Amino acid sequence: MKKTLIIIAFFIVFLCIYFLQSNLFSWYNILGIKPNLFIVFTLFIGLFLRKNWGFSLGVIFGILLDLFIGKRIGINAIMLGIAGLIGGVIDKSFSKESRMTFMIMTVIVTVICEIVNYTLQIILLKAEAEFSKFMQIVLIEAIFNAILVIILYPLIQKAGNKTEDVYRESERKSLMRLF
Repeated sequence: MKKTLIIIAFFIVFLCIYFLQSNLFSWYNILGIKPNLFIVFTLFIGLFLRKNWGFSLGVIFGILLDLFIGKRIGINAIMLGIAGLIGGVIDKSFSKESRMTFMIMTVIVTVICEIVNYTLQIILLKAEAEFSKFMQIVLIEAIFNAILVIILYPLIQKAGNKTEDVYRESERKSLMRLF
């Protein structure tokens, strides 16, 4: 029951992030570049719920984004799936307790996801390759995401720890039934 409520809460958070991305950050941007909170959110899911949930929810959220605003279905799904997968893979390697570590992970994952997104847009949508403009966008977006992670980190950590406790508790209970 608690797991279901968490997943429902994730979808509500997704809708809130969508609202922020489409409305609030249209006014508060840097050179017309907005942060990508969806990358931060799927990284969060991957880190605290492991790679299967991170990848799965990343793909689902990406498909929803593609349906809402995308030019082609699948580009955001791949990008957010990768973000969730990376979060799940590096879950054991890094401490989630450090604000600086989470910020660095966010910057790296933002750069990786945007490179994948840009490459797919060039291949699938025949977009023009403007490397200097792309680097400017990625740099500003990564810094913007890092600043938001610094501000939101206490909330991220608290929600992540509670979510992780619920999922780890249910895993322990299911393992105990086997014995």
